[in-house]
Amino acid sequence: MIDTAGLTMRELREIDLLDPSTFVDYDLTSLWRTMRREAPVYRHPRGFWVLTRYADVVSVYKDSTRFGSDGGNVLSTLTAGGDSAAGSMLAVTDGAGHRRMRAALVDALRPRTMSALAERLRTRALELVRRMASGEPFDFAAEVAERLSMGTICDLMGVPEGDRAQLLEWNKEALSSDTRGATESDALLARAEILTYLTEVVQERRESAGTDVVSELIAHRPDDGRPLTDEEIVYNCYSLLIGGDESSRMSAICGVLAFCARPDAWRRVRAGDVSIESTVEEVLRWATPAMHVGRRARRAVDFRGQRIDEGDIVTLWNISANRDETVFQAPDTFDPARQPNRHLAFGYGPHFCVGAQLGRLELGILLEALRASVEEMVLAREPKRVYSNFLFGYSALPVVFS
Repeated sequence: MIDTAGLTMRELREIDLLDPSTFVDYDLTSLWRTMRREAPVYRHPRGFWVLTRYADVVSVYKDSTRFGSDGGNVLSTLTAGGDSAAGSMLAVTDGAGHRRMRAALVDALRPRTMSALAERLRTRALELVRRMASGEPFDFAAEVAERLSMGTICDLMGVPEGDRAQLLEWNKEALSSDTRGATESDALLARAEILTYLTEVVQERRESAGTDVVSELIAHRPDDGRPLTDEEIVYNCYSLLIGGDESSRMSAICGVLAFCARPDAWRRVRAGDVSIESTVEEVLRWATPAMHVGRRARRAVDFRGQRIDEGDIVTLWNISANRDETVFQAPDTFDPARQPNRHLAFGYGPHFCVGAQLGRLELGILLEALRASVEEMVLAREPKRVYSNFLFGYSALPVVFS
């Protein structure tokens, strides 16, 4: 992996942030640090703006008047011309439509639903961890993280056990790849397969409703009396499925990797010297699975001395903001006891992740299961990074739990 510390400013500016291989081939820690200090708002050679400071990222998150998400919210769709789900999916809808869909999803993910889900999640987490805490090498990504995250979101959506392995494979191709050289066509095909599957699920639930989130979204009646359309339900279930699996899976893997490298930190958590709650927040900050979020300027804007024209793509790099020295003390140190910890792993403002409660619940229950059964975590072999310009994480993490 190439350390960006020795590169010139010109070389740093030209590192291709659109290429998924960049995030595997380079250690970008120094790049983000340098950009925060010397070029916090710069136009990338590929034609989009890059924001790296915490305050600037938060400023744009809050400002849906000047920076819209309805043209797309990730680089791959923004640079391709837009997102076909705009106006139908919460993440790429602003204004009244956003508020209407958000109310439906918040209602579907209400505390009673989360409480019932937590019991199944706790049982699954304990079983998975206990089975692997044998002192023998295993792949934490495949044997625990994948089963826990996909099992949880599929429980929530009422997806049959027999369909989950295929959904996982599609999910792993929709925003990332386990191998170098995957094309955008591969990702588009995976997304299309997921949408087709969810369309069939919605049709089934309309004929025979259950107690799952899909049925809840079908039954929801907004204040204006207009129910969600099939398209809106499908797109928002797609967003829940992708986010509920990918983000939780990558956070869990990055958390275990952090503890493998820092046994003293794990001993503090296991002894109860550090709370599970603060550990969850630090794992989320440290991992930052969604590296960036994209916006499009609705009109010309003067921003930090730079002129951003109407229609320009503006990318908010959460992964840099979560290491901003002006906000986080010793940001490159993994500290489970960190307080305060106002990280941006779930975004900020009107588009703050509607599934944040679920993500925190899942990670917290996993940490409880690890604390109950695992005294020591040791890396068995080098982990494998996923290839993505959006998602940070690992596709394989060989470890030994004892």
